[in-house]
Amino acid sequence: VQLQASGGGLVQAGGSLRLSCAASGRTFSTYAMGWFRQAPGKEREFVAAISRSGASTHYADSVKGRFTISRDNAKNTVYLQMNSLRLEDTAVYYCAASHRDGDTVLVTAPYAMDYWGKGTQVTVSS
Repeated sequence: VQLQASGGGLVQAGGSLRLSCAASGRTFSTYAMGWFRQAPGKEREFVAAISRSGASTHYADSVKGRFTISRDNAKNTVYLQMNSLRLEDTAVYYCAASHRDGDTVLVTAPYAMDYWGKGTQVTVSS
């Protein structure tokens, strides 16, 4: 599967952005999806995950209550709605896919993801 993330940009602190990740292929609904981010000089870190059916979601503590992950399997797309953005949310954001059985299985470890999209830059300014 090929992934293409979009929706990044420059936003003021407190603002919102919605990232999208479009997937190619007809098997999107068999993949658990995740969003990760990497800031300059830091390791890639988990942000949010969603199961292949969308029934289960999980968030990093740093974004819980501010970010929402969702998916539309009919459109082969996963979204990340980011509200109340902070300076520390500045990073390149990546979407990733992991082929999993089970409608509620979540994948949160970068090494467990099978496919990665090119990142989209999110910059939060003061």
